[in-house]
Amino acid sequence: AAAVAACAFAACDRTSPSQARNLDRAKATLDSVYAYYGVADRCLLRENYPFNAGYKAGYLASEDQARPNPYSYLWPFSGTLSAVNTILEEDASYRSVLDNRVLPGLAEYLDTTRMPAAYASYINTAPASDRFYDDNVWLGIDFCDIYEATGDKKYLAQAEMIWKFIESGTDDVLGGGIYWCEQHKDSKNTCSNAPAAVYALKLYAATGERHYLEQGKALYAWTKRYLSDPGDGLYYDNMALNGTLVTTKYSCNSGQMVQAGALLHKATGDESYLKDAQRTAAASYGCFFTGFTPEDGTPFRILGKGDVWFSAVMTRGFIELYRIDGNAEYLEAVQRSLDHAWVHARDGKGLFGADLTGRVKDSRKWLLTQAGMAEMYARMANLNLK
Repeated sequence: AAAVAACAFAACDRTSPSQARNLDRAKATLDSVYAYYGVADRCLLRENYPFNAGYKAGYLASEDQARPNPYSYLWPFSGTLSAVNTILEEDASYRSVLDNRVLPGLAEYLDTTRMPAAYASYINTAPASDRFYDDNVWLGIDFCDIYEATGDKKYLAQAEMIWKFIESGTDDVLGGGIYWCEQHKDSKNTCSNAPAAVYALKLYAATGERHYLEQGKALYAWTKRYLSDPGDGLYYDNMALNGTLVTTKYSCNSGQMVQAGALLHKATGDESYLKDAQRTAAASYGCFFTGFTPEDGTPFRILGKGDVWFSAVMTRGFIELYRIDGNAEYLEAVQRSLDHAWVHARDGKGLFGADLTGRVKDSRKWLLTQAGMAEMYARMANLNLK
């Protein structure tokens, strides 16, 4: 305990007041998650608060999979892994939360009956559920980050295991790219391909194995070719196998291409990747933030209402780019959004609604919203903006 306290003191000693405040807020949000979404005697979580036994998820690949369940699907649960591993970067004592709370819960989603092994969308003691390539990509990225933070090769082994599943979702249809869902190979989506490029580049950084770099370059090129909007540099949602585009734009998709571009520039020195990332980041700032005037009358651009976790994933891209070009404009807007949300979008239980202005209140609070907020506070705690 003394050693942990000493480490914590050392971290605080080199941390600005804003960083320390962000870290405290990340931890408090995670505490609220475990207080209100936790399940007695299990490491699993509910998907919503208040819990609704009749809730059906609307984000799965087929209606028959969207049955009422007592526990969260993998995607919202995985958000807590991202939050904890980001806190861990600043506070090493959170290794115990990772190893004793998050990973035992995550293990309940691991499916080894279908090979390659991967994480299914629901727990393995329930009837078989679909396996999503994007769900597994997010986990693989997290395991790469945990390995980077800890140096423990067991986490890298997990990341490399998951990558085998991701590779199995690639073929030559539409010229390459990764499908969205293993059981419904109907489309190739930015949400599986852009973060897979990030994932491959993180594996390259961790291992030095060049085939990961080549896979990252290929996935980036495929996504840019097939799913970018040439008009603004943002990214569409997916392409069906008949070539039809679904042109909805989500912040996470463009944000992951920003991060992939920044990582490719770091790995190769190629300026074209940096220019791509800067263009898409600027367009994301224009599209996914909105003008807002709070009660004190000082207007600013706030993260727009939508999926908060998508904003957290976009923030990852802004951070990667900031580490190269030092442009803090987008991250300053993220910080302003988080500061406002802490006061205005958070209820008495410490849970957040999806509207960070606080003007629209949610009667039901989604687990992934809380995880996304905890992650964003933790990521901003890791940065000392100049």
